[in-house]
Formats: sequence, C-alpha cells, structure tokens
Amino acid sequence: MVAGFQHETNTFAATPAAYDSFVNGEGFPALRRGEALYELEKVNIAMGGFLIAMRAHDCDIVPVIWAAACPSGRVTRDAYERITGEILDAARAARPDAIYLDLHGAMAAEHHDDGEGELLTRLRAIVGSEVPIVVTLDLHANVTERMMSTVDAAVGLRTYPHVDMAETGGRAAALLLRLCSGERLHQQWRRIPFLIPVNSGCTEMGPARDVYRSLGPLGGDSTCLSFAAGFPATDFPECGPAVWGYGDDADAVRSALDTLYEDIVRREADWQVSSLPPAVAIAAASRMADGATRPVVIADTQDNPGAGGDARTTGMLRALVDARVSAALAAMWDPTAAAAAHGAGAGRTVSITLGGHPGILGAEPFEGTFVVEHLSDGRCRFEGPMMRGTEVDSGPSACLRIGEVRIGVTSRKVQLVDRSQLRMLGIHPEREQIIVVKSSVHFRADFAPGAEAVLVAAAPGPIPANPADLPWRRLPPGMRTSPLGPAMP
Repeated sequence: MVAGFQHETNTFAATPAAYDSFVNGEGFPALRRGEALYELEKVNIAMGGFLIAMRAHDCDIVPVIWAAACPSGRVTRDAYERITGEILDAARAARPDAIYLDLHGAMAAEHHDDGEGELLTRLRAIVGSEVPIVVTLDLHANVTERMMSTVDAAVGLRTYPHVDMAETGGRAAALLLRLCSGERLHQQWRRIPFLIPVNSGCTEMGPARDVYRSLGPLGGDSTCLSFAAGFPATDFPECGPAVWGYGDDADAVRSALDTLYEDIVRREADWQVSSLPPAVAIAAASRMADGATRPVVIADTQDNPGAGGDARTTGMLRALVDARVSAALAAMWDPTAAAAAHGAGAGRTVSITLGGHPGILGAEPFEGTFVVEHLSDGRCRFEGPMMRGTEVDSGPSACLRIGEVRIGVTSRKVQLVDRSQLRMLGIHPEREQIIVVKSSVHFRADFAPGAEAVLVAAAPGPIPANPADLPWRRLPPGMRTSPLGPAMP
C-alpha cells in the first residue's frame, strides 16, 4: 500500500492549510487518488521515484492518495482527518503486507503538533508490528520520537533545492525490499542541539553541500544515512535537526552516525545565516547587472511561501520603485489585484492597493497606478529540476507594471521556483536585468545556472531569516535558536 500526505507547517504563520489547499496543491501536484498516483511517475517527487523503482519487482501495489499543500500555518482539523482517514481506511480494507508513505516530517495540525507521528501511530495500531512501514522525509523534517519508533525505515532528501526527490523514493523502495526479504535493519538517531536557518541548508554551498555529499560514502554499501536540517518555524518541543541511519550492522550504523553528528556540530559557526537589506541588495544587483547578459536574482527570503509566508509583503517592491531600476518581482498573492487587472484588460491601467502584511512595519499595502501588461489563467508546467513535470494552477494571474518594475500577481499562493512561472506571467526571465523572487532556496535549481549572481535580501516579512528572531515558547531547555545563538531557558 502506498500513500502520501505532505505539509511543512509554520506555527507562527497566520494562514492555515485547508482541505482545498491540498486539492489544488498550491505549487505541488494536485491531490490524486487510486490509479491516478501513477501519473506522479512523470514528476520529480519521492512517490514517483518509488513507483518507478517498484516496477522492476513482482508485487501488487495498492495506490491510495497523495496530497500536498504550500507551507503555511497549521493544517486544519478537517483537512487532516479527511486525508489521514482515507489512508487509515485503506489500510483496514487492504490488509497490506508492507506500506510506503511519502511524508514531509514537519506537519502540525490544529489538534496535533506531530502530524506525521500521529498518523503513523494510528496506522501501526491498525496493521500491527509485523508489517514493514517505510517513509520518505523532507530535508526540513522535524524528526520525532513517535516517527522513529513507529517506522521500520525512514529516508531523507539530500538536496536543497530538492532535486533528488525521485531518487530518494528509489532509496526507500530498496530499504522496503530489504525488509520484505526478512532482513533486520538496526536504527540509530540523534538530535542536533541548535536550529539551522532555512537559507543555510542550501546544498549548493557549504557547509550543507559538504555534509550531504558525505552521507553516501560514510554509510557505505550497507548503511543508509539521513540528515534533516529541520524546519525552524514549528514551535513544539521536537523542532530541530536530526541525523539517523539504518543498516544490518548495529555497530557500523552507530559509528557512521557518530561521525556524521560530530561533523555537523563542529561546523556550528558555519551554519549561521547572512542576508542584505533591500536597498543594499538592489544597489549591488544594479552594479552586477550593468553590462551583463544574464539577470541578477534576489531572494525575498522573509516572505517565502515555501516557509509559510503569504507572498504579500511590499518591502522589496518599494525598494525597487524607489531605486528606479528595471526589474521583475514575482509572485505576489493578491486575488483582488488579479481580478482588478482582468476586469480592466491588457493594456489598460488600474489604480489599486497591492499586497500588504498586517502587523509588519515596512510591509504595508502599496498604493499605485499600474499598467496591465499581461493576463493569464495561471496555469503552467514546471520545466526546471525542482519538481519537473508538476502542473501548477495559480488562478487568474497578471503582470502589472509601475515605472520599469513588473510585478507578477496570482490568485493562489505559490512559491516562485520555476522560470515557467514567470513566462506564464508574460515575464521573460532572460530579458530582465534584476529578478526578485518570493522564495528562499528552491528557485536556485532553475534560476541559478542562468543568473549573473544570486543575492539574498531580508525585507520586512513574517519569516525571519534568523530563527532566533521568532518568539519561541515550546522548544526544550538548552536548544539554541540559531547556530551559536541563545539557548532556551
């Protein structure tokens, strides 16, 4: 039996994840049931990789459901119970010999802090202790005691941007086959004593690049190692990074895991985050773009929908307009502005209030008169390495221009990770001098190879680049809220 249920929950974010969010997918593949799960073989996600890997083996697969939604506030009770209910009902009916789940690992529902741990506990109660359960987890999973005690094996992603999702599904299939053949796998896991900023986990640079590249050689042929950098915006006692491993030799697993742990901890200072104020980032981008043939890309990291932001802050927009530069910014989530643009028509002007995030100084709504440059139905297909093949529906969308600044506006919240999203908005990325994206790291997979440079800006937003700036309440005593940062009392 196979199923998937994914959400990365920012408990500090205001907007919840309702059932309709999972139906649409919000940048992930839309919800699928039954045989439709096989369509995910065309998409670079763990479920697709698992299904492809299992095709080479003589087994009957019972596909149940796969659902994901854009990171946000807690998953509503309704959405959680409806989706987990389908998985649990299928387990009761199918009485499977083995189970694979494509999970995230940082889900919090309105009534459960540990969404995955709760699901796995209920599932184990149904199928008993003899049925192998293997799961894949995101690189940003907050691994919990309940997760580790209920699964027979868990496999984590090794890249951020997450370009190895299908590959990770294949590794999960290999572990499940070992378990089904009767092999016993020994588990070891340990927590890291400090939170790791989201941007610092990018595996295209150190220290994350070096640590993740070491997992394969360190584990060798028989030990499968994983390292989850954690999602540093879920306020509950088990938030944070962790390392774990499985293998047929308990001593070898323990030794490899100790080496991995010490390597991560000794680099603590290297995991600290750095970013630029908006005006500084734009000035630097302007200098770099002068005479260049490729755009400079700036991450508007503190309003990243991929970490629970709502893509509505206006700090970068104001800074671009004030600097009088030629640039594109995408994508802002504002259904009212998108509707106004569609009502006016392409080539017309609209005087509107755009975006705005309540309670954040410097993120107030932006008032102006914009030219409607392009209108779109919001549909596109990802062509870059990050979830290649995913079909996205951002709802009625538009490109608005004020001065020389173009703003992509969508009716649904979607992280900007793929250049096809800009083209859907009528923005040609290769023609732009400066591109500002509402993202932190995932955009790098498709944008960085064609960029003159990539900069990270910290405009006022709801997702602090430094997790120590969040109002933590429930982390355990001693956990440092950033690398070399303050510890919880």
